[in-house]
Amino acid sequence: MQKAIIERKAESVRELTEKLGRATTVVAFDYPGLTVEAFTKLRNQLREAGCDVTVYKNNISRRASIAAGYDELAHTLVGAKALAISYSDVVAPAKIVFDFAKENKVVTIGSGIVEGKVVGVDAINALATLPSRETLLTMLAVGMLTPLRELAVGLNMISNPQE
Repeated sequence: MQKAIIERKAESVRELTEKLGRATTVVAFDYPGLTVEAFTKLRNQLREAGCDVTVYKNNISRRASIAAGYDELAHTLVGAKALAISYSDVVAPAKIVFDFAKENKVVTIGSGIVEGKVVGVDAINALATLPSRETLLTMLAVGMLTPLRELAVGLNMISNPQE
């Protein structure tokens, strides 16, 4: 009986270690006092964005984060923590949990991993408040086209002087 329990825990550690190794972004957050209905709503929002949300025991989370090479993250995994994990979109879990935390004051972001680096709550919040990808691309295009437009206007003024 005891061996079966230990083997299940070891399997959970291996599973979470593999998830942390593949993840582009992980957001660890507290959820004390959150209703099952609200947590299910958050889980559904994360799933729609292609993210996983899991709750592991602290000991399993700490062992997996150390095994994956994130020792600093292991020290922050204290208390009831859930992990929102994304394997492709860097911004989605941070943005969804951040927006959800604004509506539900019991949810607080703790720490996380962004592209292989352990980050604190400030970096997660900064990532969550970034404009969308489309907005950033538009801003880039405007920034690149503005000097060209001004050059064209200047050249036009030189070739057609006003008298």
